[in-house]
Amino acid sequence: MTTLASIYLQAAPAQGSPNLLTGLLPLVLVFVVFYFFMIRPQMKKQKELTNYRNAITKGDKVITTGGIYGKVVDVTDNVVTVEIANDVRIRVDKNAILKDPSDVAARQ
Repeated sequence: MTTLASIYLQAAPAQGSPNLLTGLLPLVLVFVVFYFFMIRPQMKKQKELTNYRNAITKGDKVITTGGIYGKVVDVTDNVVTVEIANDVRIRVDKNAILKDPSDVAARQ
Protein backbone atom coordinates (compact mmCIF):
# COMPACT_ATOMS: atom_id res chain seq x y z
CA MET A 1 0.00 0.00 0.00
CA THR A 2 2.80 2.36 0.71
CA THR A 3 4.17 1.84 -2.77
CA LEU A 4 0.84 2.78 -4.30
CA ALA A 5 0.63 5.90 -2.12
CA SER A 6 4.17 6.90 -2.98
CA ILE A 7 3.40 6.59 -6.69
CA TYR A 8 0.45 8.95 -6.33
CA LEU A 9 2.42 11.41 -4.25
CA GLN A 10 5.23 11.69 -6.73
CA ALA A 11 5.33 14.99 -8.55
CA ALA A 12 4.42 15.00 -12.19
CA PRO A 13 7.42 15.27 -14.44
CA ALA A 14 8.15 18.88 -15.33
CA GLN A 15 7.14 19.68 -18.85
CA GLY A 16 9.24 21.99 -20.98
CA SER A 17 8.79 25.65 -20.14
CA PRO A 18 6.56 27.47 -22.64
CA ASN A 19 8.46 28.95 -25.53
CA LEU A 20 8.83 32.72 -25.30
CA LEU A 21 7.92 33.05 -28.98
CA THR A 22 4.57 31.31 -28.56
CA GLY A 23 3.76 33.55 -25.60
CA LEU A 24 4.54 36.82 -27.39
CA LEU A 25 3.37 35.89 -30.88
CA PRO A 26 -0.33 36.73 -30.30
CA LEU A 27 0.60 40.07 -28.75
CA VAL A 28 2.88 40.93 -31.68
CA LEU A 29 0.18 39.91 -34.18
CA VAL A 30 -2.39 42.14 -32.46
CA PHE A 31 0.02 45.09 -32.62
CA VAL A 32 0.72 44.47 -36.32
CA VAL A 33 -3.01 44.34 -37.10
CA PHE A 34 -3.64 47.58 -35.16
CA TYR A 35 -0.75 49.27 -36.93
CA PHE A 36 -1.80 48.38 -40.48
CA PHE A 37 -5.56 48.81 -40.04
CA MET A 38 -5.80 51.72 -37.61
CA ILE A 39 -2.59 53.62 -36.89
CA ARG A 40 -1.05 53.77 -40.38
CA PRO A 41 -4.22 54.94 -42.21
CA GLN A 42 -4.82 57.60 -39.55
CA MET A 43 -1.23 58.88 -39.89
CA LYS A 44 -1.61 58.99 -43.68
CA LYS A 45 -4.88 60.91 -43.41
CA GLN A 46 -3.33 63.38 -40.95
CA LYS A 47 -0.34 63.93 -43.25
CA GLU A 48 -2.64 64.62 -46.23
CA LEU A 49 -4.65 67.13 -44.17
CA THR A 50 -1.46 68.89 -43.02
CA ASN A 51 -0.22 69.10 -46.61
CA TYR A 52 -3.60 70.49 -47.71
CA ARG A 53 -3.57 73.14 -44.98
CA ASN A 54 -0.06 74.21 -45.93
CA ALA A 55 -1.04 74.45 -49.61
CA ILE A 56 -4.08 76.72 -49.06
CA THR A 57 -3.92 79.79 -51.28
CA LYS A 58 -6.06 82.83 -51.94
CA GLY A 59 -9.24 81.92 -53.81
CA ASP A 60 -9.55 78.33 -52.51
CA LYS A 61 -12.92 77.18 -51.24
CA VAL A 62 -12.75 75.62 -47.80
CA ILE A 63 -14.81 74.19 -44.96
CA THR A 64 -13.98 74.95 -41.32
CA THR A 65 -14.31 72.52 -38.44
CA GLY A 66 -17.45 74.40 -37.45
CA GLY A 67 -19.03 73.61 -40.82
CA ILE A 68 -18.68 77.09 -42.31
CA TYR A 69 -18.18 77.15 -46.08
CA GLY A 70 -16.22 80.00 -47.53
CA LYS A 71 -13.59 81.31 -49.89
CA VAL A 72 -10.05 82.12 -48.76
CA VAL A 73 -9.27 85.84 -49.01
CA ASP A 74 -5.94 86.00 -47.20
CA VAL A 75 -3.43 83.50 -45.79
CA THR A 76 -0.76 84.16 -43.19
CA ASP A 77 1.38 81.72 -41.22
CA ASN A 78 -1.34 80.43 -38.86
CA VAL A 79 -4.43 82.47 -39.75
CA VAL A 80 -6.70 82.21 -42.77
CA THR A 81 -9.24 84.92 -43.59
CA VAL A 82 -12.34 83.36 -45.11
CA GLU A 83 -15.15 85.23 -46.85
CA ILE A 84 -18.43 83.53 -46.00
CA ALA A 85 -20.77 86.06 -47.63
CA ASN A 86 -20.47 89.37 -49.48
CA ASP A 87 -18.22 91.58 -47.35
CA VAL A 88 -18.44 89.16 -44.41
CA ARG A 89 -15.00 87.86 -43.49
CA ILE A 90 -13.86 85.76 -40.58
CA ARG A 91 -10.40 84.86 -39.41
CA VAL A 92 -9.83 81.22 -38.51
CA ASP A 93 -6.81 79.27 -37.42
CA LYS A 94 -5.29 77.13 -40.16
CA ASN A 95 -5.88 74.06 -38.03
CA ALA A 96 -9.62 74.76 -38.19
CA ILE A 97 -9.69 74.17 -41.96
CA LEU A 98 -10.91 70.68 -42.85
CA LYS A 99 -11.08 70.33 -46.61
CA ASP A 100 -12.39 71.87 -49.77
CA PRO A 101 -16.04 71.50 -50.86
CA SER A 102 -15.10 69.66 -54.07
CA ASP A 103 -13.81 66.81 -51.90
CA VAL A 104 -17.20 66.58 -50.17
CA ALA A 105 -19.08 66.60 -53.50
CA ALA A 106 -16.84 63.83 -54.88
CA ARG A 107 -17.65 61.53 -51.95
CA GLN A 108 -21.43 61.89 -52.14
